[in-house]
Amino acid sequence: MSDNNEGIIVILSSPSGAGKTTLVKEISSKNNFSISISHTTRKPRNNEIDGVHYYFVNEEKFKKLITNNKFLEYAKVFNNFYGSSEDVVFNKLEKGQNVIFDIDWQGTEQIKKRKLKYKIITIFILPPSRKELFNRLLNRDLNDEKNAMERMKQFDEDVVHWKNYDLVVINDNFKKCYDKIIGYINSNKNNIIENYDKSEISKHVLDLLKWLFIMRTYFIISKITEILRS
Repeated sequence: MSDNNEGIIVILSSPSGAGKTTLVKEISSKNNFSISISHTTRKPRNNEIDGVHYYFVNEEKFKKLITNNKFLEYAKVFNNFYGSSEDVVFNKLEKGQNVIFDIDWQGTEQIKKRKLKYKIITIFILPPSRKELFNRLLNRDLNDEKNAMERMKQFDEDVVHWKNYDLVVINDNFKKCYDKIIGYINSNKNNIIENYDKSEISKHVLDLLKWLFIMRTYFIISKITEILRS
């Protein structure tokens, strides 16, 4: 357990398209939180700056950092590696800075298993509805069948881990979601543990997975039909 002079770790995870990254930025800008900047082998997107959004490295350099135990956590997502620098994070925490992570369930499990002396709060974000899941997850990839199927498969793999988090929030309203997260963090820092309705979350996740199964079936049938017609 951390003392009052040390920072805390807050981890936000979610399936793709739940609004996690926007929440992390909002929490960081309005509170005493430093965003953990990950190393990645992914190519930079437009307007992304090395050392600001990510530390962009090639796969050889990334694997060397793994060998040298330089990562607090790392994972492979969508065929790219992501990892958080242990030295950078620990230096911030020792100076009393709170650190917020935008990572997936794999990285979260690795950090929890380390049994660190710092307080760790884990939060899982869910998309609000089938429509929003479609818009955020699939709509941009409808003309790219391979990417669409990969995103659906990744959603299935990610969302089942919600039960392993301290808090699960449905992002149906950004301000309410933000306020709920901040309230939970503040309560937890004071050792006040707030519970949430797990039955409601379970029903919501099941509904999303059922819809995703229907969409995946549609893609498969469409592909078979296309083959038979050719």
